[in-house]
Amino acid sequence: MHSFFSRHWHRRYDVPPFAYAGCGPSTRMRPEWGEEEFGRARRFASRRFDEDDVFGGVGLGVRRPLRFLTWRLELSAEQTTSLARILERLKLERAQASLDHRRAAAELADALEAGEFDRTQVSAAGERRASAARRVEEAVAKALEELHALLDAEQRGQLAELLRTGTIRI
Repeated sequence: MHSFFSRHWHRRYDVPPFAYAGCGPSTRMRPEWGEEEFGRARRFASRRFDEDDVFGGVGLGVRRPLRFLTWRLELSAEQTTSLARILERLKLERAQASLDHRRAAAELADALEAGEFDRTQVSAAGERRASAARRVEEAVAKALEELHALLDAEQRGQLAELLRTGTIRI
């Protein structure tokens, strides 16, 4: 949990900082809270925020990938413009893949909910997820190819080092 968000949450629900880990005295219900408020706060505190990790995150692993890469790689104005186009295409493809993933999950839920199990519906949902993952991989490969052509040798080396160290992820 980010420190700003953590402070906001703790102020809102008036709990000590270690409460979200499920330890300490705050794991018992607070007397001024009703059963519903306590359950809601506990579910929220234990929730995982990893939906964006399904297809490699929303960006390149940093909050402002264009600004960060422009600064770290010392890109020129035209390189920055081209990089913005590359990142935008990658972002759109990941958003589409995320949408396909949610649709596939809905199809799986429909197959479970139906009176009779429909194997073809489950297969179609699996194929939708697989094709979305393939499209993202193709988009990443194309983005890397365009980045290779865009950057000079020194900038490519710096970008490769950022990838190796995990500072950014594609």
